[in-house]
Amino acid sequence: MAIRAIRLFGDPLLKSVCEHLEPTSDRARDVIGDLLDTVKLPGRAGVAANQIGVGLRAFSFNIDGDIGYLINPKMLKTWGDPVDMSEGCLSVPGLTYPRARYPHAIARGYTLEGELIDIEGEGLMAQALQHELDHLEGTLYFEGLTPEYKKDALRTIRESEWFSR
Repeated sequence: MAIRAIRLFGDPLLKSVCEHLEPTSDRARDVIGDLLDTVKLPGRAGVAANQIGVGLRAFSFNIDGDIGYLINPKMLKTWGDPVDMSEGCLSVPGLTYPRARYPHAIARGYTLEGELIDIEGEGLMAQALQHELDHLEGTLYFEGLTPEYKKDALRTIRESEWFSR
């Protein structure tokens, strides 16, 4: 498996809805291996498959040393009053903004063995589950910012060295 480069905002794959992945397939094994290798780098809480150039429904997470993945995930439940959490994204480097997220979440998906599992989290894990599931739907975190922050984010992105015009 390999550490894969992260796709940056402007790449059309990041705005595409990801497709189903057969959990027990060789393709799933390859994608999950790359996602796990890629998320293990310092400062990474999660990586969605489309962030590494694969338009399939899978993501990995690395929260406080708890490393894992889900294939074909769906959000089962979010609850609690949304709270502003500091949030950034590997595909939009250098930007961090307060983003309202539910403090609790449960996502369901498959393992490479085809087992259906639930991942429940609060705080950062809940935030990561919501963030990565958004990626698989073609949504980037700054799209959910308040209008003031979103305007600032878009301006900052346009002025960034990494943004290709």
